[in-house]
Amino acid sequence: MVEPMKAGGDMDEQEEAEAAADKTGSLKESSGVCHKDRFTQNSDGWTVVKEGQAEVLFPSLNDVFYNPVQEFNRDLSTAVIQAHAMQQLEGVECVAGEVCNEGISVLEALAASGLRSIRFAKEIRGLKSVVANDWSKQATESIRRNVSHNKVEQLVTPHNGDASLLMYQHKQPKERFHVIDLDPYGSPTPFLDSAVQAVSDGGLLCVTATDMAVLCGNSPETCYTKYGAIALKTRSCHEFAVRILLQCLESHANRYGRYIEPLLSLSIDFYCRVFVRVQTGQAVCKQSTSKLGQVYQCTGCESLALQPLGRLTTHKQGGGHIKYCLPSGPPVDRHCAHCGNSHHIGGPIWLAPIHNLPFVTDLLESLSEDQFQTYPRMVGMLSMVLEELQDIPLYYELARLCNITKQSQGKLTIYLSALLNAGYRVSLTHANKHGIKTDAPNTFIWSMMRAWAKKEGRVKSNLSEGSPGRIIMDKREDADDSVCFDEHPLANPESRKNSLKRFQMNPERNWGPKMRSKTSTLKNMQNSKKLKNQGKYSKKKLSEDGDLRAKKLRTDSESI
Repeated sequence: MVEPMKAGGDMDEQEEAEAAADKTGSLKESSGVCHKDRFTQNSDGWTVVKEGQAEVLFPSLNDVFYNPVQEFNRDLSTAVIQAHAMQQLEGVECVAGEVCNEGISVLEALAASGLRSIRFAKEIRGLKSVVANDWSKQATESIRRNVSHNKVEQLVTPHNGDASLLMYQHKQPKERFHVIDLDPYGSPTPFLDSAVQAVSDGGLLCVTATDMAVLCGNSPETCYTKYGAIALKTRSCHEFAVRILLQCLESHANRYGRYIEPLLSLSIDFYCRVFVRVQTGQAVCKQSTSKLGQVYQCTGCESLALQPLGRLTTHKQGGGHIKYCLPSGPPVDRHCAHCGNSHHIGGPIWLAPIHNLPFVTDLLESLSEDQFQTYPRMVGMLSMVLEELQDIPLYYELARLCNITKQSQGKLTIYLSALLNAGYRVSLTHANKHGIKTDAPNTFIWSMMRAWAKKEGRVKSNLSEGSPGRIIMDKREDADDSVCFDEHPLANPESRKNSLKRFQMNPERNWGPKMRSKTSTLKNMQNSKKLKNQGKYSKKKLSEDGDLRAKKLRTDSESI
């Protein structure tokens, strides 16, 4: 997603930036911008932004529609599409920047300045064509200018039109795209119905969702209207959001006898990014209920339980036939077995694995430090993905477990060792640096917390009577005495041991999704509606206050 970059900063920063610009030939108004070395001015007066092998032009720094923080998204998308293309074109010799007649076709449905499409054209081998679409005529003109500037006219075709309509026009099998990239501002749901029809069989669908407040449980009713699922406020909300998005994609695909195969699904900074293959097959579509399920979360101790929507068994006739069954449930009692509180029900979410490990392994091996500026973080994230437990949905946050039981948090490896010593599997997660994925039952997790409190000599005086933590800590289980905190050799995973980079360091103040795009990327194109409504509430209040004063004066004069 390419988003507007805010200009600003105090006078001292501006003067320093102008002084530096005078020496380097960069823009004088480059204050308040991170990665200033990417912003230059050419001889024609255009602001030039360089990323990867692409350059895009803007009228001025104030009109720049670019967010450097999203470079990781664009780098990752380029690498994934390249890996997908190589799998599809095995044995075909191709060169980046040149048309491959046997290659793949790509659609960037919401292209904005066209930066992503141009990077695809210049950096990915095996492309037949790239369509860069945007509904704004001004944005399309910007794409056309940038395509010409980068000399990729033979590969990139600018298109002005509605993204959904364009995809509906390509839903016939012979006209489908091999790759569709959806990177909207906010929710991608308005485009999913057309996207799952316009991508070829075995094609790649790349989807971004930036409405994380909705997906993470701040507005469950809105989440249901957009994604067909109820989001829960849980500490594993970021993975929960990814799984809701995958469920939504599967639901749209199933309507047309298609299904998804997740290749890589990540929670990154302030958005979700998923890469899925779309396949066709009615028989496999029937298995979707076994891949989806509801989530029960205790309102007190926040323990999680999963309820699949369906289950698969071997048919009595044999021969590989599958029997589709309804599951029995619910998986919890009316009141939580650990603290006695009630449960919230969320979902449905995607319960099946969210990554394809062979694909991720090939992707990691294909990365080049020379090609990607965000190479260290790409390696860190993908390495963490390979270490995650693939068959365990969601995770617990260690800090939250300690908060519920009101005890100080020990070293992370101590808790991982306790789980491993008890014979359970455990891993960290890419979505939360304090998250723990494990197949251990909730009963053992709370036994581990009680055993840790006992080992540290913690008292329960700071737990209020009747609180979930007090009820849990007052219990006694046989497993409490068997918990062993001795260091386990596998407790410190390789990604953590090697201090691989997983999370974004703050590159600038107030970094994030920025504001919504302006409709224009050309000079002197102002949003008249925005100007008209500027300060309308304060004007209305002043008008009402004036009317009240006038009315009071009339009343006072009449009384005299």
